[in-house]
Amino acid sequence: METPSDQPVVAFESSHRAPCQEVSLVLQAIGISSEIARDKNGWVVVVDAARHSVAVDEIDDYLRDKSVEVPRVESRVRLFGGAVVGVVFYVSILVSVFVLDGISAYGVSWSDVGHMRAGDVMSGQFYRTVTALMLHADALHLMSNLAFGGFFGLLVGRIFGGGIAWLAIVVSGAMGNGLNALLREAGHTSIGASTAVFAALGILVAHALRPRAGDASTRMQRWSPLIAGVLMFAFIGLEGERTDVLAHTTGLVSGLVVGALCSRLPERMFASEAAQFAAAGITFAIIVLSWAIAATG
Repeated sequence: METPSDQPVVAFESSHRAPCQEVSLVLQAIGISSEIARDKNGWVVVVDAARHSVAVDEIDDYLRDKSVEVPRVESRVRLFGGAVVGVVFYVSILVSVFVLDGISAYGVSWSDVGHMRAGDVMSGQFYRTVTALMLHADALHLMSNLAFGGFFGLLVGRIFGGGIAWLAIVVSGAMGNGLNALLREAGHTSIGASTAVFAALGILVAHALRPRAGDASTRMQRWSPLIAGVLMFAFIGLEGERTDVLAHTTGLVSGLVVGALCSRLPERMFASEAAQFAAAGITFAIIVLSWAIAATG
């Protein structure tokens, strides 16, 4: 015959099974056997009556400790539309300028009027910082920038939206060319979208470094995007006989600055179609106006 001390007693109850399983594991870890059962109100954890008070104290301590733990919040990056459309325009513009330059369309030597020459830029021909981004020496040069620029541009477009992303890329690419001209001797020339490509990489790194609420990552985890960006830069930005390493560097730095500024904009702006269309229109206007000045200047 069982004595009252042998009877199982409820030590914990919940409307869901999962918390009971968690408590049962806690009790098991300290050597108290328990069972999970269902009653009319939900789920319960029962223990021997002789161990009831010890079990309840242990459960209370566990729940108290758990309540003061800082929850780790997995912050998800919100994504926006227009990224693919932006890449399509990027490819279309670069290919179009390459063809127009090849045939000297409209009687204009596009390379001559649009390349970035440090002395010309410093004398006030700032449009060259934009036009030079769309000129390429040959098909291989073009294809390389189409591939890497399309990839990084797609990623930037996903986090900022297509219009704002490409405005940021073009502006930071032009800033990179301007800074490159500032640091070079007057006769230095440069062409190619690679400055904008590395600007896009800098924008991505800056966005990844942005502090997020509830982020419980370690210092190494927080700085890992910058480390990854530097490694990527070293992998694709330092090779090649005609590589303008300083232009790549200034593009990356400019992208970090512009990306940090864009990351502080409210998300409602990225979600706004009006803002995205306005940014796309400004980007297109910058490109057209720069070439118009180049062709008539």
